[in-house]
Amino acid sequence: MTIRTNTPSLLDNPRVPVQAKLAAAWTSFMFLYIYVDFFNLYKPGVVDGILNGLVWRFDVSPTLLTIMLASVAIPALMVMLSMTLPARVNRATNLIVASLYIPYSVFNAAGATWEWAFFYGLSIGIEVLLLAFILRSAWTWPRTPAVPAGPATTDLRQDLRQ
Repeated sequence: MTIRTNTPSLLDNPRVPVQAKLAAAWTSFMFLYIYVDFFNLYKPGVVDGILNGLVWRFDVSPTLLTIMLASVAIPALMVMLSMTLPARVNRATNLIVASLYIPYSVFNAAGATWEWAFFYGLSIGIEVLLLAFILRSAWTWPRTPAVPAGPATTDLRQDLRQ
């Protein structure tokens, strides 16, 4: 009797670049952000309010819609910027934008009743977790050691350029 045992091969777990992590997190944030707004339309009275020219407590106006567009456009741009900006600017931009979006996300619970607490708690909680991941990834961006300047290292720097 022959017993066959298959040894599982280990899966390769390559290092994911910080830029890809940030772009993926901003993409997830955008999907969640859009779907929370979409599902909010199912709340009783929301569509009627929109049809009557009101969003939450604000009159629908070009200014309001421009602000709403900007609030969605900024995270959408962060997907692309996270992949294309130079590391130093990329890190600073992600730290600033994610920091500003945490209170902005929490504000979405303003005026909510306890009946909707789980909906807002779950959606805002996940948004804040994604933003915290972005902050952590940007804050802990790997650094490369600098080559000290001087005559002893001139040859090293020239070798790196070739």
